[in-house]
Amino acid sequence: MPGLGLGPESYARTVEHLATPYHVVTLPGYGEPAGSREDLHPQALAVALAGKVRDRSVLVGHSASCQIVVEAAVRYPELTHALVLVAPTGDARMSSWVDRAVRWLGSAVPDSPKLIRTVTPQYVRTTLPAMARAGEAARHHDLAEVISRVKVPVLLVRGRHDLLSTAEWVERLAELSHGEARTLDTGAHMPIATNGPELAALIERAAALPSDS
Repeated sequence: MPGLGLGPESYARTVEHLATPYHVVTLPGYGEPAGSREDLHPQALAVALAGKVRDRSVLVGHSASCQIVVEAAVRYPELTHALVLVAPTGDARMSSWVDRAVRWLGSAVPDSPKLIRTVTPQYVRTTLPAMARAGEAARHHDLAEVISRVKVPVLLVRGRHDLLSTAEWVERLAELSHGEARTLDTGAHMPIATNGPELAALIERAAALPSDS
């Protein structure tokens, strides 16, 4: 799943290195506009995500969509082989919009300026009102509380310069889920675009894990 406001294009530099079949799922607020009455809380979007997953899969989330795929893994373990959470948000202790905005801007600086041309059309397609509503719903979702109930392998990945998804936060999530935390040597909050080969290799590794089904 793409991150907040992003679409399938955001994964282009990752999926081009995948040998495993993949499908990028978009949802309201995450690549699609949202109707005024649509529920954009991660719990509701997890149900919508499950409706688009046909086989047991490695569920990959980026940023706020990590909160959705974790909810899906808890609710639908039969559809989840493993989780790869890239730059996960959901730290309820970081509740201020100001704090989040400052960290987001600080994380954007190390990423290539070329990403601006890539992400802007995706944000326009999703629409700013949908992004604001989905972001507000995600802001009040406590990922740490939910991830402790995941029963499949979890791999958490962040870029070295990511101020939104800090090393402390990712390591905490790894401990709660008995998963593995990885900090890449480069990149910030957009490893899906800046660290495609490395991320694809980690997704392939997760896909190769033995199934407990």
